[in-house]
Amino acid sequence: MADVRIVAIARVFPNRLEPLEGPFNRQQFGALGSHAGEPVHVLHAVPHLPFAARLGRPARAALLASLPDHDVIDGMPVTTLRHGYVPRVGLPVALPLFEHALRRHANLLASADVVLGSWAFPDGCAAVRVAHAMGKPCVVKMHGSDVNVVAKHPVAARAIARDLARAEAIVVMAKSLGRSLEALGVPADRIAFVPNGIDGARFFPRPVDEARKGTPLVSSAPIALFIGRLEPQKGLGDLLDAWPLVRAQVPGATLRLVGAGPLEARARATEGVEVLGAKPHGEIPRELHLANVFVLPSWAEGMPNVVLEALACGRPVVGSAVGGIPDALTSETAGTVVPPRDAASLAEALARRLRATSDPEAVARFGPPSWDASARSLFEVLERARATRPGSIVAR
Repeated sequence: MADVRIVAIARVFPNRLEPLEGPFNRQQFGALGSHAGEPVHVLHAVPHLPFAARLGRPARAALLASLPDHDVIDGMPVTTLRHGYVPRVGLPVALPLFEHALRRHANLLASADVVLGSWAFPDGCAAVRVAHAMGKPCVVKMHGSDVNVVAKHPVAARAIARDLARAEAIVVMAKSLGRSLEALGVPADRIAFVPNGIDGARFFPRPVDEARKGTPLVSSAPIALFIGRLEPQKGLGDLLDAWPLVRAQVPGATLRLVGAGPLEARARATEGVEVLGAKPHGEIPRELHLANVFVLPSWAEGMPNVVLEALACGRPVVGSAVGGIPDALTSETAGTVVPPRDAASLAEALARRLRATSDPEAVARFGPPSWDASARSLFEVLERARATRPGSIVAR
């Protein structure tokens, strides 16, 4: 079979200045290249505002202004796609600005056999418009908050119904995202479910007592772990409200937090809470192995990869009933789903889990596939998209 040239448009992807950004896209795209026969070429979308670097604000635009136009990340060629935006105006002008920026890379897109958009609006909508104008098939991959949050804006909702509905396929990593897209007018037969994967060489089940050997942690100490931004939207305020209730039922329980954010000071002032700060992705398996339970009480999510990684490590999850979390916790062995913004229910579920004993191997059976299997499923969707629009195949 001939090699397939894939150009992926992604705003969530690592770069020299943000090396920990979007590890799931890096891993899936890397594995996707092995099925395509050549590395995926990534158009990394970053916000651009003239004079941002000189003024030092907005902070992220100022930071990313120094990114090189071309780079190689994990063997994948990366081209920086600088798209304009208007602070405090945002979504109403986002699509034309992104489409204009994308058309500046017409030569690269013209070399593709298939275009893979990542993120619904404006990225995915612009990808469909530009790809189809060139006679190319386009598949768009959803993340979660692009559907659960951004798509609630009327401008974004109209564009999704108009533009994404014309894509050859829409890929969702959680079935709940598919249902949300159908409600926005995307035909059900265009929606494909492709779960994210994990690196099984790093995320694997391991007994707690074995993991804690050689550490200051007592093997019998009850520990819950949270990984994410220390902010209200991740449910951390609810978790901090719940923690004294948990410790009343499970004396000596410790809550370990991996991440940084605006609630850090409050977390440090809460008894029984340890703030570990942000950590590289490579250190996440160790933190999961040291814990008894993983907790993610977010207010909104897609399919958070950290939940899948916790399951792969054999750690049961207490998570809120939002996005794809209930899709992952399909058994009491895998975890417990609680209502979002409900500290009492969260405390009860956490206390019950911390008092119980779980079998890591049994929990891991509810974990995700490998990244290779995930990429294989995505590649099959891309191949069907090429068959739907056969005139797009580039002769080389």
